[in-house]
Amino acid sequence: MLKHDEDQNLPLFPEFVEADSRQFLDGSARIALQVEPRFTKYIFIEKDEKRFLSLQRLKQDYSHLSEDIILINADANAYLTDLCLNYNWSRNRAVLFLDPFGMQVNWATIEAIAKTGAIDLWYLFPLGVAVNRLLKRDGAIDEPLRERLNKLFGTDEWYESFYQTRVTIDMFGEQKRTIKVSDFGLVSKYFVERLNSVFPGVANNPLALLNSRNIPLYLLCFASGNKRGSKTAVNIAQHILKG
Repeated sequence: MLKHDEDQNLPLFPEFVEADSRQFLDGSARIALQVEPRFTKYIFIEKDEKRFLSLQRLKQDYSHLSEDIILINADANAYLTDLCLNYNWSRNRAVLFLDPFGMQVNWATIEAIAKTGAIDLWYLFPLGVAVNRLLKRDGAIDEPLRERLNKLFGTDEWYESFYQTRVTIDMFGEQKRTIKVSDFGLVSKYFVERLNSVFPGVANNPLALLNSRNIPLYLLCFASGNKRGSKTAVNIAQHILKG
């Protein structure tokens, strides 16, 4: 989980602890191990001690793959950035699935992934569990949370996209009021545009994953880092995302 000042706000978000949200995330590692044809190596990165123990148990469940399963108990941003910058990607390809429990993934990490030119990314973007809840109707977002959103999007320009200033005139003169104009659709479109700014290929139909109340929790996005193969990869991903 986040280790910043905004941590104190997270318990206010019921989606962080509801079963629907955890169900999306808990099965991702197991699904990766069940994919056929199998991957040559599996690297699972988890900072949280309890969830890391769950990964260790999962590795035992798949003992026939254990020699190719690498478990990393570390911060994913730091580990992935180092891996992307220092690994020889000229002869290697990878599929990366990012499934954060909140807004832990920094845009700098996304940029490092894109710069490898060799990684295809599936990303469970925290659309409803975090981002939309922080976008207050009046735009009065606390500075620590605003900075967290800046790191998530890699810019502070999101504010201009999600909010507008309305001017009205009454008996007291000109009045300015900031209002939220974004909804799930606009936030989704904006994030896909951000991905397009660094990846050669991005699926234009990300899939909103809904909870039992039909409210979006996550946005499943796909971006391809390989220029030569991105068109094919994106076509396949868009077909998958159609359901």
